[in-house]
Amino acid sequence: MLPKVKHYPIWTLGGDDMLLHLVLAIFIGGSMGLLGHAKKRGKVEKPRVTKRFIYLGFLEEMLIGTIAAVLIVASSDTESIFRVIFLSILAGYGGEKIIQGFGAGKQTDLPNELPPKKQEQETINKNDVI
Repeated sequence: MLPKVKHYPIWTLGGDDMLLHLVLAIFIGGSMGLLGHAKKRGKVEKPRVTKRFIYLGFLEEMLIGTIAAVLIVASSDTESIFRVIFLSILAGYGGEKIIQGFGAGKQTDLPNELPPKKQEQETINKNDVI
């Protein structure tokens, strides 16, 4: 007699849930990165090569979204497929901030506001307006 073989549904990939979770994170995170790029730029920019650098365009956002989604799904204990999908959507959309939170991203945050003026500068400006 042949031994009985367990048959798993195709979406479980043979019972290895973590592999399924990571594959879903890759696809969902990348697509959300693409959507985030389109929302931020107003269009989908194609990759191009200039004399000084290579601009990846939408591929950069897709890669960042994918990496962020994989980091979040791998670092959290996800048992539900719905939680994996939810986390992948959030991570892919806000991928750059999540990677900065892990400490691996580039520090491009510049302050949006000017530094506060000192009191001396304000009094000098008031006296000049006379």
